[in-house]
Amino acid sequence: MLDLPSLFAPIAHHPVIGLAVSGGADSLALMLMAAEWASGLASPPRLVVYSVDHGLRAEAAGEVAFVLGAAARLGLAGRGLRWEGEKPSSGVQASAREVRYRLMGAAMAQDGANVLLTAHHRNDQAETVLMRLAHGSGLDGLRGMSAFAEVEGVPVFRPLLGVPPEQLRAVVAAAGLAPVADPSNADEHYERVRWRGALPLLDELGLDAGALARFARRAGEADDAIALMAEARLRALAVVDGVGAVQLPAAEIALLPRSVGVKLLLRLLDRVGGGQKPRALGQVERLFDELTASDSMEATLLGARLRRRGAMLLATREPGRQRAGEAVLDPQASLVWDGRFRVSNGGRGRILIGAAALSRPAAELLVGRRLASPASAIRSAPLVRSEDGAVLALGAHHIRQGVSVEFSGW
Repeated sequence: MLDLPSLFAPIAHHPVIGLAVSGGADSLALMLMAAEWASGLASPPRLVVYSVDHGLRAEAAGEVAFVLGAAARLGLAGRGLRWEGEKPSSGVQASAREVRYRLMGAAMAQDGANVLLTAHHRNDQAETVLMRLAHGSGLDGLRGMSAFAEVEGVPVFRPLLGVPPEQLRAVVAAAGLAPVADPSNADEHYERVRWRGALPLLDELGLDAGALARFARRAGEADDAIALMAEARLRALAVVDGVGAVQLPAAEIALLPRSVGVKLLLRLLDRVGGGQKPRALGQVERLFDELTASDSMEATLLGARLRRRGAMLLATREPGRQRAGEAVLDPQASLVWDGRFRVSNGGRGRILIGAAALSRPAAELLVGRRLASPASAIRSAPLVRSEDGAVLALGAHHIRQGVSVEFSGW
């Protein structure tokens, strides 16, 4: 028997919960289990079922109708969503996934739901780990899917990651429902389907889904430990100047265990470069090796520009890589601009915040002193102005009173 209160406890406080239901056995089981769980609560959340017709198969409209009918019989609200317009000629699964979450996210916003439950189960986790292992992922990837995640901007909770699919099929059979079958789930053109087909052979060799799930959990625990060490060293070593340029002692980084040093570099790139995800861990590993092998190097990666000259490593945002445009800040309010600078408006009027895009001489004229910061850091720093155009601050260099700017990258 599945312990439903334990499975759904992490999201029990949400007043409105979305359910992604395709009509397959896994998602039908999720819907049935969520409905049973909610029915036993004194103050149950409102459950809203979302089912998407991607417009790729003629049968899909009927499958959505089947899901909505099953949801209604359970007393659940439901929405049928459809992907309209032309479809891509390649990368169909990836595009369909992106659109599916975008459609459900928009519907959730209208319904007041701020978490979406999906039916990913233990075998899905095993397939994910195998795929990432084959692609050369580090521990961060080998931890598999997390129970909580954000997918295409949608907050997602996966309560069934530890549940075997056999148990989910039994739940559906007991309810007398006949799940729909999507032929793409058997199409070996897709990598995940090929790995799914390999699982029985691996099972015979002792590498079953349970073993892979345990490996994912342990990889996650190891990755968390390394991340803690890397974060502590980054905070201890990094010195940030007024426009967000980060300086670190390269020799200290070189002395770290390689896994910790690579993780430190990943975090540095993430914060300085604007949160771009590496396409392959090997890029960052090669950069770390280059950094520790030479006392003179320059590189640009993931939106950050790194330069080592002798003992010091300097990291700055690559010009033009700001994530934020111009922002308006009301009096007595604050915001984090570009993910790096916390700007607080202590004055009486509104202020405007945007990328400085200034030359060094122009910046030095504004702040009234020489700046040792690289030109790329100056150009990508926030310039804060009053509504009448008066410059109040350049990064953390405060020119007039009433505004505060602090680097908040970590």
